[in-house]
Amino acid sequence: MPGLVLTFLAALQVTGWLRVDAVERLDTFIADLRMRVERPVLDPRVVIVDIDDRSLTAVGRFPWSRDVMAQLVTQLTRRYGAAAVGFDVSFPEPDNSSGYTVLRRLAERELKDVPGLAAQLETLRTRMDYDGLLAAAMAGKPVVLGYATSGSLAKGVLPRPAFTEEALNGRTLYAYQSRGYEANIARLQAAAQGAGIFSVLPDPDGVVRSTPLLQKIGTGYYPALSLATVAVALQARAIAPLWMESVDSLSSAQRAGGGLDAIALFHPEGAIRIPVGEGMTTTVQFRGSGGPHGGAFRYVSAVDVLRGAVPPALLKDVIVLVGTTAAGLNDLRATPVSAVYPGVEVHANLVKSILDDSFKARPDYAVAAELAQVLAFGIVLTFALAVLAPLPSIAVSVAALALAVLANIYLYGAQDAVLNLAAIVLLIVALFVFNVAWGYFFEVRRGRALVSRFGEYVAPELVAEMADNPERYTMEGETRDLTVLFVDVRGFTTISEGLPPRELREYINRYLTAMSQDIRDSHRGTLDKYIGDAVMAFWGAPVAFADHASRAVATALLMQASATRLDREFGRRGWPALRIGIGINSGSMHVGDMGSSIRRAYTVMGDAVNLAARLEGITKVYGAGIAVGAATRAQAPEFAYRELDLVRVKGKNEPVAIFEPVGLDATIDPATRAELDEWHRTLALLRARRWDDAAVGLAALRAAAPERALYALYERRVAVYRVDPPGPDWDGVTTFDTK
Repeated sequence: MPGLVLTFLAALQVTGWLRVDAVERLDTFIADLRMRVERPVLDPRVVIVDIDDRSLTAVGRFPWSRDVMAQLVTQLTRRYGAAAVGFDVSFPEPDNSSGYTVLRRLAERELKDVPGLAAQLETLRTRMDYDGLLAAAMAGKPVVLGYATSGSLAKGVLPRPAFTEEALNGRTLYAYQSRGYEANIARLQAAAQGAGIFSVLPDPDGVVRSTPLLQKIGTGYYPALSLATVAVALQARAIAPLWMESVDSLSSAQRAGGGLDAIALFHPEGAIRIPVGEGMTTTVQFRGSGGPHGGAFRYVSAVDVLRGAVPPALLKDVIVLVGTTAAGLNDLRATPVSAVYPGVEVHANLVKSILDDSFKARPDYAVAAELAQVLAFGIVLTFALAVLAPLPSIAVSVAALALAVLANIYLYGAQDAVLNLAAIVLLIVALFVFNVAWGYFFEVRRGRALVSRFGEYVAPELVAEMADNPERYTMEGETRDLTVLFVDVRGFTTISEGLPPRELREYINRYLTAMSQDIRDSHRGTLDKYIGDAVMAFWGAPVAFADHASRAVATALLMQASATRLDREFGRRGWPALRIGIGINSGSMHVGDMGSSIRRAYTVMGDAVNLAARLEGITKVYGAGIAVGAATRAQAPEFAYRELDLVRVKGKNEPVAIFEPVGLDATIDPATRAELDEWHRTLALLRARRWDDAAVGLAALRAAAPERALYALYERRVAVYRVDPPGPDWDGVTTFDTK
């Protein structure tokens, strides 16, 4: 029965034997929704001192000088008696803003003859040593500094790690590892009681849902800012891993963590057990919508703290996190509850979870519970819906759906258990659809026939759109205005000679798969054919798009990004470099099912198609990744372009203008735009026969971008023209004959 098949597939999904991205994305959406519907309760134990716009107006632009930060620390620790102060900012450079260094240098050189100047400066040294003022303010106080991990640059001084590899006694502990960090200067780190990592790791969609509580740098394991701040506030003795005693009892997540059960924070009154997932991560339980009006945490303006205008009861014996919500300081994160969530509040949520000893996490029994629900709902509904009339079927299905959702919400709220719900919901919906709407699906045979014919060429969502109105689409030949694209691998003959057959097959298959996915999935192109290592595609048929040129250009830019990603991967495997050239042209073309009585294909033909193929070959001459014709440029004006040349290609008498797309015009950075403007100005000088001026422009461009082969090509041309100018019949256009 179809219902039992669906139940079996759902069981495979929840047990991990089947991975469907759509189901996992729905689970992510449901998890995000659960957080958004929770009503926050203000926690007085955690207060955020906000470097907000009002503080910036009163004190000045950020970063503030260290004497101001020293006043802030003094106010928070001595005046208000905060239990701990965690900084969601770092101090990686010395503060020379007082001008003392400049004055000392003048006193030693230009003003060395001024009587008493050196002695007077010495009396001012302590007051003008802003780093020293901040270090003195922190000395002996519960202050935790923040620092970032990224890249490979090691800057500043790391704090003492929570523990090291040596302390693991030979065990393996998997954690996110960073070679680089931007920590605090030595004198500040020495004065602080600790430091924590404030970097967070977003999911592939850019949303922060979890973060590592410990990260590995070198041989040490270093805590996150939230964990380090709570440790100082509770006067913790140690942060250490807790291991499972029995290997046989390990869940898959615990096995992935090397047998780790949890992280423990040992303090004088006991220990807090913090469950962690793979990579020492924990789910961030976001509360409220974030910010001063989010409802979860109290925000206090930093300028009010500096002025002593905050009621003492608000900050006495609380954990203070110093951060910013000012938009210009770029510490806003995308989270499940808000797209502009203050980064400092991410740490505040973690602090609250640690203090409450309450963490939302997938329990060890999660898979078993999900499987039991799938089997129970699947088997019962399969047989019940088969014998029920439509209205009772609807009632039973809605009741089953409500029961599954309510059970999930109860476990989440009362037990802190995060269980996936998507597979169960989809199973209930699918069983209802198969039993109530069975006949409907068999009435769309014509649509399914169309799917069979076009499914090889176009993206699945396009096929679905065509199946809704099959009478609008045909494979008969017709003439349309379309955009066609050709992409080819540079130097493929050399690549094929340098790789064994098995590796060559994997090389080309990886490349063709990436290119095909970009064509079909990103901007709904029609995949025409593979020609050896080349790929041909077009836009505007069978489904018509008014913006077919824009889709093609956007896809080409995406393909170049995919090629760069593959090149890095291939390089790690010792394979030859991957470089591709792409030619694009728009115009009137013949499209339809063409071929012989033996084999046919849905393809395009015409002069505009031939020109696109020529443009692909031309890219290697100009060192450009993409070359588009003038018609494509005119129909896709939202992109910025670099004009390459006027060329005369085989089969055409008139020169053809060709351009290289650089990116969306609205997102081009000022440096790139300046380079484009300078290039087009220089090209105009060349075409106006102003050889010397053009040479100067090209020299500047070459100095700024020595890797760009286009500028070297034109330098050689200008050098020839300066010695042997073209004849009087030359019309100011540089041409290049190519096949």
